[in-house]
Amino acid sequence: MANTVSAKKMTRKIAKRTAINRSRRSRMRTFVRKVEEAIATGDQGQALSALRAAEPEIMRAAQHGIVHKNNASRKVSRLAARVKAIAA
Repeated sequence: MANTVSAKKMTRKIAKRTAINRSRRSRMRTFVRKVEEAIATGDQGQALSALRAAEPEIMRAAQHGIVHKNNASRKVSRLAARVKAIAA
């Protein structure tokens, strides 16, 4: 348990930041899940529109440090490849 005033303040700040990060990560995962569900149905138009909505959300999460930039780029790239493969 935090004893000093500054340590108590830091625990409050950490709790607040954790809640924000959890929300952002959840939002990103929701958008990714929508793309994956659209891919599973085989509807390329729906999957493409879901990907266009998910890409900025994933990159925004990377900017805020929720996921690493390379991780975000890899997610977008793999989702795009899967959407593109539906047409084939």
